[in-house]
Amino acid sequence: MNIETLILAGGKSSRMGQDKALLKINNKPLLLNIYSIAKEISNRVSLITYNVEKYKKILPSDVVFISDSQPFQGALMAFAQGLKYVNSEWVFLLACDLPCLTLKEVKLWVSQLSQIPSEVMAFLPQNEKGWDCLCGFYRSSCYSSLNNYLQTNNRSFQRWLNEEKVRPIQVENQQVLFNCNTVQDYQSIGFSEKLGGNEEN
Repeated sequence: MNIETLILAGGKSSRMGQDKALLKINNKPLLLNIYSIAKEISNRVSLITYNVEKYKKILPSDVVFISDSQPFQGALMAFAQGLKYVNSEWVFLLACDLPCLTLKEVKLWVSQLSQIPSEVMAFLPQNEKGWDCLCGFYRSSCYSSLNNYLQTNNRSFQRWLNEEKVRPIQVENQQVLFNCNTVQDYQSIGFSEKLGGNEEN
């Protein structure tokens, strides 16, 4: 499949108290784990962030860095900026805080993309709150619709998706979608690395 991946990183991480992308998972920054999965199914991996230099220290040179010119305006705004640089049919959008995501699960999702009807704009998991917006696939052609939506000064990912045709991903293992948002979340997944001191590692 013709796929590019956009990874979002560099949010406020206010509930965690430090940059989630730099938390250590299996002795590697969480962001590097996410990149390792993305590179296996993508023609190109891009990172959208307001702090390019910070993440250049830990990611390989083949990553494309997209500077977020409007930081802290929400994931939907960041996604729209990243879409401007995408040339593939499908975009795999990923948050940086998915410690349990596995390549096996992602490859299963990719194998189903060829069966998605052309009128379907996104292929996403669902949770109790709605669509899991930051771990799924979008057609790059959604940019026009997204841009029009943003012109109305709306920033809700869920509201935009509810106006589009979206097909749900049947996730075999729901644990892969676990978001690491707080210290308690990080501790609950059983990794022993201590919080703090990850900024320069």
